[in-house]
Formats: sequence, structure tokens, C-alpha cells
Amino acid sequence: MSNNGLFTDGPQDFSSKVSSIPLSDVDATRAGENSIGELVSNATSQMSRLFRAELELAKTELAGEAKKGAIGGGLFGAAGVIALYSSFFFFFFVAMLLTLWLEPWAAFLIVFLVMIVIAAGLALFGWRKVKKISAPKATIESVNELKNLVPGQATKRIEGKNRGLYS
Repeated sequence: MSNNGLFTDGPQDFSSKVSSIPLSDVDATRAGENSIGELVSNATSQMSRLFRAELELAKTELAGEAKKGAIGGGLFGAAGVIALYSSFFFFFFVAMLLTLWLEPWAAFLIVFLVMIVIAAGLALFGWRKVKKISAPKATIESVNELKNLVPGQATKRIEGKNRGLYS
């Protein structure tokens, strides 16, 4: 483990390892030897150990899966950054292709204007989506209904808070 708390060093493959489930042998006592209290105590102890072992197994498995997910997410992020920066070369290619028919300044101007129009279109589409966001009406209604559970109490608390804020 590194100093910053991240697991960066160590083996590439993460193997889940739980050596055993620590339960005592069910047949260790003979019928009639233990009291009901001891049997309940043994059962409770075994259930507790079983639960802890299952929890440890789950943590071990999830840690391995989380590591795989983090590595996959990082690789997707790196691919996105490379694709973003390589798009510059695509637009440069398009501009150079247009120079076969046009002056270089006109070719680059056309590519620039097309990129601006695409960016403006995406921004307009995004703006329309953001404008459609509304308040959580069902939640507001539910909270307003809570006032009716204890008549007068919620109103007194709200009025008291308002007096404290504005007086």
C-alpha cells in the first residue's frame, strides 16, 4: 500500500482468499449433554461467525471487482482523451483536403465555421434539455403532506424559524 492510501503496488491479479468458515463441529456434543442455553449460545456463536465469514468473503470479492472497474474506467478515460485530441488531426485533414480545390485560408475558414456551427447546435440542444428540468413535484407534495401528520406542530416550527430569521 502506498503512502497516499491507494493500492498501486502489488500483484496484477487479485485473488479472493478466505481460508475457511470457522464453525465448530455440529456433532461435537452428544444428544442430551448440553442445556438449551448452551445450544442457543452455540447456535448464536456459529451464526455470528458464519455472518462474519460471509461478510469477509463479500468484501474480498468486491475489492477485486472494484479494482477491475477502476482500471477499466481509467482505460476508458484515457481512450476518450486520446480520441478528443486526435479529432484536431481529423479537422486538419479535412482542411488540407479542401485546399485541393480552394485557397488554404478559405479551406481552414470553412472547417472552422462548420465546427462553430456544430458546437452552437450542440449548445442549443443542451440548453433546451436544461430548461426542461423541473422541480421534484412529487417530493414537494410529499413533504407538504408531512405537515398534516401533526396538526399545528410543523406550522409552529416553520413560523418560529421564519421569525428567527427575519426579526
